[in-house]
Amino acid sequence: MKSSTVLLVFLSGFHLLAATRGEEIRLWPGAAPGSEGVTATEVSKPSIAAKYSGLPGDITVSHYPSVYVFLPPKDKATGAAMVVAPGGGHSHLVMEKEGWEVADWLNSHGIAAFVLKYRLARIPGSKYTLPVEVYADSARAVRLVRSRAKEFGLDAGRLGFIGFSAGGEVAGMIGTKFDAGNPASSDPIERVSSRPDFNVLIYPYYRPGSFTRPSTPLPADAPIVIQGNTAFPVPKDAPSVFMVCTDDDRSHVEPTVKFYLELEANHIPAEMHIYSFGEHGFGLRPTKKPGAPVETWPERLRDWLEERGFSKK
Repeated sequence: MKSSTVLLVFLSGFHLLAATRGEEIRLWPGAAPGSEGVTATEVSKPSIAAKYSGLPGDITVSHYPSVYVFLPPKDKATGAAMVVAPGGGHSHLVMEKEGWEVADWLNSHGIAAFVLKYRLARIPGSKYTLPVEVYADSARAVRLVRSRAKEFGLDAGRLGFIGFSAGGEVAGMIGTKFDAGNPASSDPIERVSSRPDFNVLIYPYYRPGSFTRPSTPLPADAPIVIQGNTAFPVPKDAPSVFMVCTDDDRSHVEPTVKFYLELEANHIPAEMHIYSFGEHGFGLRPTKKPGAPVETWPERLRDWLEERGFSKK
């Protein structure tokens, strides 16, 4: 073999380790399950901030699930990582506010971020559903990162998931409906666990029971209905959870409390912060009342990650 060919093979093996900031990696090498035969072009708007130039700011059509890689500086890296699920009501993905900005915050604390672009179940005519395609995207993202942890310089046992709004629903789903992987699979990614080691839900959007119902698309105008004890039936081996919501986000606070109580009943470590003001969708940005206590939620998350040992070197 020629030396140039050897060098090419060597460098290709370290492609992921040297991933550029915001590099996109498809979750499946070909079409994602459920998207076979799709040829439609994805639709997005550009990010507003100059530092995110070249990255989508708001995705309105998504058929090709992927993760965007953001690795922290080597001198800050803790080995921990999180898959980040932006919100958007399952009709679009708020990539800049609840993806790139979150990735930068995580990187500043030494945590690698993998921003998830998942398929949308609530756009008119969508054939995708939460319990099938959206769940598959979240599970595959966790598996992909864990299966390549060594290449990214990560600890495979400190891989978390964080979701905002509808992404919080995705986080609740993967945090309660994971599996150990299929050791007989021909795909090495499918052989590893999809269980996050810790789970973070920020002003989560719920449609209780939506991912346990038959796999039919949700009507775009379907009302939010609180039913049963919790949106997410909690298994005994669920990961520890950190949650944030606000009292004036009335349609979402009650199911969040129910989820917390279900976690407590199953002896799953959980921390929940309910702030009086903040409404919905604030991300890491100032609220309509600058200086409101809810703006300190990232500091509480940092404390929780350190206390639980998830972000220590």
